[in-house]
Amino acid sequence: MFLGMIDLPWWGYIVVALVLTHITIASVTIFLHRHQAHRALDLHPIPSHFFRFWLWLTTGIVTKEWAAIHRKHHAKCETVEDPHSPVVMGIGKVLREGAELYQKEAKNLETLDKYGHGTPDDWLERHVYGSHKVPGIALMLVINVVLFGPLGLTIWAVQMAWIPVNAAGIINGLGHHWGYRNFACADASTNIIPWGIFIGGEELHNNHHAYASSAKLSNKWYEFDIGWLYIRTLSIFKLAHVKKLAPKVRLVKGKKTLCDLETLQAVIVNRYEITARYAKLLKKTYAVEMAMSKSHALSKFDMAHIKHWLHLDKNELTAHQTNKLNSVIQASPTLHLTYHLHQDLATIWQRSTDTKEQLLKQLNDWCHRAENSGIAAVQQFSQRLRCYA
Repeated sequence: MFLGMIDLPWWGYIVVALVLTHITIASVTIFLHRHQAHRALDLHPIPSHFFRFWLWLTTGIVTKEWAAIHRKHHAKCETVEDPHSPVVMGIGKVLREGAELYQKEAKNLETLDKYGHGTPDDWLERHVYGSHKVPGIALMLVINVVLFGPLGLTIWAVQMAWIPVNAAGIINGLGHHWGYRNFACADASTNIIPWGIFIGGEELHNNHHAYASSAKLSNKWYEFDIGWLYIRTLSIFKLAHVKKLAPKVRLVKGKKTLCDLETLQAVIVNRYEITARYAKLLKKTYAVEMAMSKSHALSKFDMAHIKHWLHLDKNELTAHQTNKLNSVIQASPTLHLTYHLHQDLATIWQRSTDTKEQLLKQLNDWCHRAENSGIAAVQQFSQRLRCYA
């Protein structure tokens, strides 16, 4: 019986499978996601073509299809037009049928035409990678069997399931359903775990949605993005050039004067960090006020939801939710003020038709209201906001 060209101990085959699937994950996150879909970095032709070739062997993914579907996901996130939103479709459907949802959207020519621009369109893409998906996957099967014998079939099966389960299912599903959030994006994106190793850094999905064009997905000191490690290694050898990164908060301490245009620009750029910081700063204030609101005879279920609704944009709430929230904040001057200050702050970067001078006036007015609110947490927040640069 043919046992393959390479004989390994049992654990050796597991290592081989993990290495091969990790190369596929690296190809997806570096080439398809950060390079092609978001143009966060440029790749030298050598790694670029290697990633294309490897994805042809292990997934049959067409670059234009993947980039177009992902760009549409960002453009239509959490709406009925989102190709794979667990908020709209349900977490179970996205986890179970993530690959099917991808295949369905890949047949939508309107999506490909509108969102698939700038992807490879050379002879290889037209005549090999894009038009002959099955031969690449079949070639990977042959290579695995020749190298590892019958166990090569098992390794191949793991390779074929890796992206549908981890990317189409876990990232698109759990990445919008469960985890923690660093940034208050206008979607349900979450960081699944702070250590992006198993899925190449894609675990840090909320960070990505906050700054989609950043080549680095980690943001906090305790977060790790192995995809970024690979990109930095490629950069050392001049095989990659990073174009975009998430902005870093820069403060000019002790700045007590009126906000200027530089402050306004910094506030708009760092809006997700600012919104998250406001929510965190006022968490204790909200808890105290909500405890005092127990006289309204609200159930624990309602109280838990109202605490969550306080941090949401008012447009995200239903009429029923808005009525329940109003019944609480109207009875608490502190809750009423802090809630409306939160909503008013968000409108500053949402009013795209206003001039810079109008937005600057609104920002200074907001700081004036906050610093005269009599609420220590809000006053501290406003004084810090003036220091953004």
